[in-house]
Amino acid sequence: MSTTRPYPPGDRGPEPSGASGASEGGAAASPGGRQVRRLSFDGQSGVVPLARDFTRQALYAWDWMPATTADRRAAAEDVLLVVSELVTNACLHADGPDELWISCDNKVIRVEVSDKGTGQPAPRTPHRAGRPGGHGMFIVQRLCLDWGVVRTSGGTGKTVWAELGAPA
Repeated sequence: MSTTRPYPPGDRGPEPSGASGASEGGAAASPGGRQVRRLSFDGQSGVVPLARDFTRQALYAWDWMPATTADRRAAAEDVLLVVSELVTNACLHADGPDELWISCDNKVIRVEVSDKGTGQPAPRTPHRAGRPGGHGMFIVQRLCLDWGVVRTSGGTGKTVWAELGAPA
């Protein structure tokens, strides 16, 4: 697990696919086939189900759903669970999320949740499966290829990101 990344939110580092853009609540695709969707939570209530519905729509648009195999179904459910955990953490520990970004290429789906909180997400250690609560970042750590936190420069806030592998 890493908790810092040398590139800004939305950038997985140097890739031949180039930059990508997105519009509010919409989608965009870069020339390299990277697809991006963004959801602003400004003035929204019920943000966890809203985020899950938004993500589910993206997964349908990107042909992750409906899943044709058990592996594809599990991969889509993992993405939905990670979105739920990151948005829930922003609600519980940072006065709610500001935005959700989801990007996808042929290999990786990246989820980013930004908020104005100052805390540092981390899996609870030692992890005790029988203890209620505190499992969110442990779940994210277990399901994802990598995850981390990027601080907002010049102010409060952060973006918590997680990357999951695309199904075979």
